[in-house]
Amino acid sequence: MEDPSPNGESTTADSSVGRLHVLTDFHLQQDRSHAELARLAIRGGADTIQFRQKHGGIRNQLLEAREVAAVCADASTPLLIDDHLDIVQATDADGVHLGQEDFPVDAARSVLGPDLLIGGTASKPHQAAEAYELGADYIGFGPVFPTTSKRNPKSVKGPDGLADACEAVPIPVIAIGGITHDRVRSVLDAGAHGVAVLSAVCTARNPKQATARFRAAIDGVLRETDA
Repeated sequence: MEDPSPNGESTTADSSVGRLHVLTDFHLQQDRSHAELARLAIRGGADTIQFRQKHGGIRNQLLEAREVAAVCADASTPLLIDDHLDIVQATDADGVHLGQEDFPVDAARSVLGPDLLIGGTASKPHQAAEAYELGADYIGFGPVFPTTSKRNPKSVKGPDGLADACEAVPIPVIAIGGITHDRVRSVLDAGAHGVAVLSAVCTARNPKQATARFRAAIDGVLRETDA
């Protein structure tokens, strides 16, 4: 069942937003393709794959994304595309994740319609609230911890900043930035619905095993919560 968004359009229910998002990458490492990383992450327990490629031409990105889409379709695992609405449409992906400087969330909703997932990036609670008001289905909030992809240490929000963002919106918040398996408990305790990881999986010697450790950490906290 879908819940209405604040702007009157339907959005995907919270249950459709995965708890373990693995972002594929071919910038921090060149040993494995996006599709190979997606395959290994899914085998390790990822319930959402996000295709993320910041470099290279659009034709190459589309080619890579189509290979990831095939992997995700075979595993019935949702695929999100970072930034590019055109690649979402060309691959029949399940949604898009948008940064602060990317296509506006409300405009993306008008293009993609009510059924696809739209995630909005936020680093401050008011940005999370704005993305929700514009129709986002979930918020990617961070960086929660220091990370090599965010070089300004002042931008780190910590679990307290994450908690403030979770309180600001009634939709799932996915914690990102420096998340390790032993930090999963702290972010879920802060109110996060789940986590998004990039280098912790993509640069790992064994991406499947690395993903499985995150899956076990998440499931362990959830079992305790349900007990």
